[in-house]
This record gives sequence, structure tokens and C-alpha cells, in this order.
Amino acid sequence: MKRTLGTCYYPEHWPEEIWEADARRMAETGLTWVRIGEFAWSRLEPAPGDLHFEWLDRAIETLGAAGLKVVLGTPTATPPRWMIDKHPDMLAVDADGRPRKFGSRRHYCFSHEGYGKESDRIVRLLAERYGRNPHVAAWQTDNEYGCHDTTLSYSAAAEAAFRIWLEARYGTIEALNRAWGNVFWSMDYSSFQEVDLPNLTVTEANPSHSLAFRRFSSDQVVRFNRRQVEIIRAHSGAPVSHNFMGRITDFDHFKVGDDLDIATWDSYPLGFLEDRVGADETHQRTFARQGDPDFQAFHHDLYRAVGKGRWWVMEQQPGPVNWAPYNPAPLPGMMRLWAWEAYAHGAEAVCYFRWRQAPFAQEQMHAGMLRPDNADAPALIEARKVAEELDIAPEVSTPQTPVALIFDYDADFAWSVQPHGKGLSYFQLVFDTYRALRKLGLSVDIVRGEARDFSGYRIVAAPGLIHMPQDLKTALAEAGTLVVLGPRTAARTADMVIPVPLPPDIPGLEVTVARVESLRPDMPIPLKGGGKFVGYREELDGAADVMMELEDGEPAVFRQDHLTYVGGWGDETVLKRLYSELCEEAGIETRELSGGLRCRDTKGVRIWTNYGAEPAETPAGPIEAAGVLFEKL
Repeated sequence: MKRTLGTCYYPEHWPEEIWEADARRMAETGLTWVRIGEFAWSRLEPAPGDLHFEWLDRAIETLGAAGLKVVLGTPTATPPRWMIDKHPDMLAVDADGRPRKFGSRRHYCFSHEGYGKESDRIVRLLAERYGRNPHVAAWQTDNEYGCHDTTLSYSAAAEAAFRIWLEARYGTIEALNRAWGNVFWSMDYSSFQEVDLPNLTVTEANPSHSLAFRRFSSDQVVRFNRRQVEIIRAHSGAPVSHNFMGRITDFDHFKVGDDLDIATWDSYPLGFLEDRVGADETHQRTFARQGDPDFQAFHHDLYRAVGKGRWWVMEQQPGPVNWAPYNPAPLPGMMRLWAWEAYAHGAEAVCYFRWRQAPFAQEQMHAGMLRPDNADAPALIEARKVAEELDIAPEVSTPQTPVALIFDYDADFAWSVQPHGKGLSYFQLVFDTYRALRKLGLSVDIVRGEARDFSGYRIVAAPGLIHMPQDLKTALAEAGTLVVLGPRTAARTADMVIPVPLPPDIPGLEVTVARVESLRPDMPIPLKGGGKFVGYREELDGAADVMMELEDGEPAVFRQDHLTYVGGWGDETVLKRLYSELCEEAGIETRELSGGLRCRDTKGVRIWTNYGAEPAETPAGPIEAAGVLFEKL
């Protein structure tokens, strides 16, 4: 696999006289890919039916003539102002009933059929015009689905579509009432037309209702994306992608990925550190100029799974951004490190956002590869170094790892509806597990919740799968590998009801969750041997062997044959104790890593990265601050 670099470019932002010089400079830097077009609808169609594609023709030709490959984005994330006049009810509506106004982006509702047809039309026009263009080597649908809390819309269009979705799912209103337990609080409905959206209720809505709405909203994103992909594929053989985001979990990325050729994501390590990583202030301060050592890697592994092995970084942070609570500059070397870390996890391409810093509008404080005055910014200098290294660095490929970690968006929906404690989330539980595995020096494959074949893995971790279909229970029970379950495994039915028999009800695992509690942050429960349960704890009964105990002697972790059940949210010490012991049993080598030092095993090469601000020692030798080191295996 050839590893490449790219950038994001907006020819409509700049005088046409500089396009050729920009393209030549991109090629000289060592870039291969240029993404364009994803926000250009108002310049392509300034008034309904008034099409102006000639400038885009020239831009694509200019880039192609310089030897660059174009990723052409569909512009549906930014419908122009005239679209609101034509479809005034197309705006998404927030949970408080307020329409999202024009003047930014992502202001459409996925359920509005009028806008859906407008999107189909502009995508078809682009696909017909550029589907066979030799310079258009890939496509991107829309831009960052779900960004700015735009998946869930409480509009009239969503309400009408939701009722249709419910009828297709349940068949009869009597079946819906039974599934949701609507006898409680006299919530029975006599028809699907009576079912409102689960917002603006006096207190919380029925959790079954809320979960159904989240599933519906996810399906609307999948449907919207699929329409674009089908149109593009009718006219082009180039691969189709979408650029996902970090810690956006309110739609099922795997189901969107089923319709794509390549999954991409937008990586902003410093921007995400403050409000998405879930770290305390000390951690944020320590890594303020580097980003969290595990957050990017988690998403690299996640989107490798979403893309079925093919994935890119479509937007790589190039310097200070404009949108985080604080926006420091990266340490020298970090933009090189981030690129090599992505390649270590199998990225085909890393594209820096953006080519030139814009001196206007919302992102004028967002750095680019060039300054607004055209001088080289640090990102361009580091990208040039990466381009030189790509020609001489060892080949990188990503074989199956010994450890699989299940991630399931439907589980996140359920946790979001019923976290049971302030600040508790499925994403954080899975990420905490991933971080502990990485600190043991392990490489990890993330697999989707629909997976049933775990052959080749020596450990499968499945924390927090709050609904577990029977065939998954059976697959894990019969898997020829060590399996780690809990907490909250199979704690609810598909319709968000406590099941009987009580959870987890896994074949071959004689464990029952008798009672649950969520914990105050200042009231963790210590375990014998070190570590604590934080946030969440389950009281367990059972005949399985006790693997770990609470300090009061109550069971914390049960083990029966190859199945392990964890009855609480373990802190890092608990997780590392648990997985160290299981890795030793499974014959998996571990190595204790601390600070910002991490490694990723590829075929024949171990790639070390140092997120620390100081040099560090590795078994392969010293590594500089913000550095990358290659160890031949």
C-alpha cells in the first residue's frame, strides 16, 4: 500500500490567478491528494437552477495538470440561503423546539424530503459532470455528519418520518405499547399518529421511546448518505468516502460505512483534548500541545473497522484551531508524529486541513499549511519532511492484532438515554479499556457489535454492551478465546426493558447481577490488590470463580472457563491488573508504558510515538520529544 499526503483546498476562496502556483507548490511539497468542493454550493448554484460549474472545471484541471488527485466533495452540508426560502421547514430543530438558523453550516434536517431531493439533484449534477474526469480520483459525501449536534432533529419532518419508521418496526400500536411498557404512567397510544418526539416532556421521556428515536435518527443519516453514494456510483468508478469526527456517537458509523469504499475522519488532537477526551485538568495541561496519547489511535482503529480496512485522515490539525475552549500551538514535531501514528494504524492518506489559512469568516483563526500571507506555516515544513520520509521509511501494514475490542453505536444510544449516573458514557468506558490496553503496549483491533466471528483473537473485550442479542451471547460463549464482559452486559432488552432472567444471562457463565448502583466521583469502591471501581458498580451473585474482590470481600470480577465478568467500572489500575493476567494466560507479551510513550505493531515494524514533552527511553533506544522511532521486529 502506498502511503500518501494531501490537503484541503478552497479555490473559490482565492483569486484564480494563484491557483496554478498553489497547485505547483502542493506538488513540490510532496502532496498527492486535494479535497475540494464540499462547501461550494452557493458558488455552484447562486440562485435556483443558475448553475456555474465552469470555475470548478478549471480548478480541477489546474490541480490535475500539476499531477495532483482530486477528492470531490458533495456540498450538501452547506445549503445556500435561497434554499431556506424554497424550503423554510427544512431546518433542523433542537430539543428545545428551536429551529437551527442559517448563517453557519449543517442546518438541514435529515428527514426533510424536499431537501433530500435537492441534495440528490446537486449530487447528480456533479456526478454526471465529473464522474469520468481523470483527475477526480475519489469522492466525499457531505461533511462531518453529526457535527454541532445535528443528528437529532425534532422537526415536523422528523416527527412524520419517525411515525412511519415506528409502524414499520412494530407493525401495530398494541405491539409498540407492550414493547415500551406504556401502561406505566398511562402512556398508551391508540395509533402511531399519536406518538410525538421524545422532547419537551415534563420529566424524562420513556427510555424505550428515546432509544427508538435515536435509532430512527441514525437510520436517517444512513439513508441520506446512501442516496448520495448510489448516485455517484451510477456515474463514477472512483471510491466514495465520508469524513467522520472524533467522539460523535449519535449515529451508527458502521452502517454508514457499509455503503462507502473508504472511511475517513477529521483528527484534531489539541481541539479534542479539552472537551472530548474526558481527561482531568492535570492531564489536559500535560498534553496541551500534543493531544491525548490514545484518543487519535482509538479513532484510527475505529475507522479502520468502519472502512473495512480502508481509511484516511481527511483533515489533520495543522496548528492552532479556532473552535476549542483553548487553542494552543502544537509542539514542534507533532504534526509529523500525528501523520506517522496514522500510518502505523493503516492509514492510506493523511490530509492536512487546510492549505492556506483563511483571513475571513468563522475559521480565520484556524491555522493552515500556509499563513494568510502565503509564507510557509509549520505544518507545511513538517509535511515536507513526512513526504521525504515516506520514500525511505519501512513498509507498514496492519495484520490482525491479538486483542479485539467491541464498539457498538447502539450501546452508546442506550447509555445516552439511561447513563444511570452523571457523566457516565459508553464511549468513555470503552475508551478507558482501550487506553489501559495501550499502556500495556498492546495493539488493538476494534470490531463492530454485529461481529460474530472472533477467530484469530486471543482476547475479546466487550465492556458495556447494554443490549446483547442472543446470537452474540452464543458466539462469545462458544468463542475459542478469552472473553471479558461487563459492566452492564445485556442489562436491557432491545426495547430498553430489564430482562428476566436477570443479566447477563450468558450461556456457560453462572453470574447474576443482583443490584446496581452509580457512584459519586468522591466515593469510589476499592478492590483488594489495588485499584477501584469508579462511577458504576454491580452486586454479583453466582457459582463462577471469584477473580477479584472488593476490599469488603464481595466479588468484583467472576471467571468461568474462558468468560470473565467485571462487575463495575474499573479504573486504570484494575483494568491493567485484569488484562495483564489475561494476556499472560493467552501468551501475549505486554510492556508497561507510561507518560506519553506508546507503540503500534505493524508487519515487521514496531512504531514508537512519544507524546511527551521530554525525550524518553524505549527498548529500541531513545526517542525524542514529539518523536517517532521505528523498531524492526
